[in-house]
Amino acid sequence: MTDLRVGVIGYGLRGSIARTAHRPGRGCVVAAVADPDPLARAAAAAAFPGARLLTDPREVVDAADLDAVLVLTPDHTHADLACAALLAGKPVFVEKPLDITVERCDQILRTARETGTRLYVGHNMRHMPVVRMMRDLIARGTIGTVKTVWVRHFVGYGGDWYFKDWHAERRYTTGLLLQKAAHDIDVVHWLSGGYARDVQAMGDLMVYGDNRHRRAAGEPKADDWYTKDGHWPPHTQRALNPVIDIEDVSLLNMRLDNGVLASYQQCHFTPDYWRNYTVIGDAGRLENFGDGPGGQVKVWNSRRSEYRAEPDRAYAIPDAPDDAAHAGADPLIVDEFLRFVRDGGVTDTSPVAARMAVAAGYEATASLRSGGAPRRVPPLDPGLAAYFERGQR
Repeated sequence: MTDLRVGVIGYGLRGSIARTAHRPGRGCVVAAVADPDPLARAAAAAAFPGARLLTDPREVVDAADLDAVLVLTPDHTHADLACAALLAGKPVFVEKPLDITVERCDQILRTARETGTRLYVGHNMRHMPVVRMMRDLIARGTIGTVKTVWVRHFVGYGGDWYFKDWHAERRYTTGLLLQKAAHDIDVVHWLSGGYARDVQAMGDLMVYGDNRHRRAAGEPKADDWYTKDGHWPPHTQRALNPVIDIEDVSLLNMRLDNGVLASYQQCHFTPDYWRNYTVIGDAGRLENFGDGPGGQVKVWNSRRSEYRAEPDRAYAIPDAPDDAAHAGADPLIVDEFLRFVRDGGVTDTSPVAARMAVAAGYEATASLRSGGAPRRVPPLDPGLAAYFERGQR
């Protein structure tokens, strides 16, 4: 198999996707990396010997010797870069979220259809073993027909990962109820078989807004901006982003277009970091305890009872390679993208679902910032939806 030659735009926190894709002699080689940061380019030089190191993303988009492009830049830049690659005829991987407004997401989808160029969105949680296990159990009828889904998201490293750089500013993210929750909204949609139609949300900046230990404007992040064992409790965080105007606690209620009711809760100052899903059908419920190797998905469905710590069935979440990010999901999503570049067809990730996750998160954030007033999620143009459901044919 001839290696695909891939260009990378942005080599920051999600540079791990590019490193996972780089497999010379085994189907893919990273041949060019564009990033304005000289430190990022130096890191890319070490990771991809022989790759061209560039500052201008247009040089990646316009390169005649590249077969595909990975867009791994901050969220608010996705539409411009993805559309440029699509217009240049290069299949493109866009890291989630698709962008930070509904209009910019729709711009990407329209451009993909108009050009006929393949578009892939990096919603890697669809490849996480815990999510696939829950979906398989639901598809087998283990709990009957899904009626409601509850999600609790404990973000133990929120102060490190989301309040020390551009993530903390709504002009770059809209808010964490879009940026961070897009993963979980997409999973709720996937497990429930529908898309959010009505949303209502509340939230606040409860902890990090009171912390005055901010970097000066233009000052880079501290070398120890993230440590696994430090920066606890949350008020000990230092060198936060100069501007913080997003929420660190969010509560979201959703009614899906198939009648399913769902809720999502996100907190960025918990001591633990994991997601807890409870899915209730008309014949039982399932719940995950831990969301990676060593955790379990438990099912209660045989009878009514008082509290039972022991479920009727328990399923171990599969192990993943030690170096495989997101519980083994990242290598799988890269595999799917490379296959899609070569062969096309339907994928487990979905540009339509990615847009609908952003739309729900965007309208939920508007609800949160307007006193919790309910909002209607704008539907996608049916013609666009049909194009992507056919596998972009």
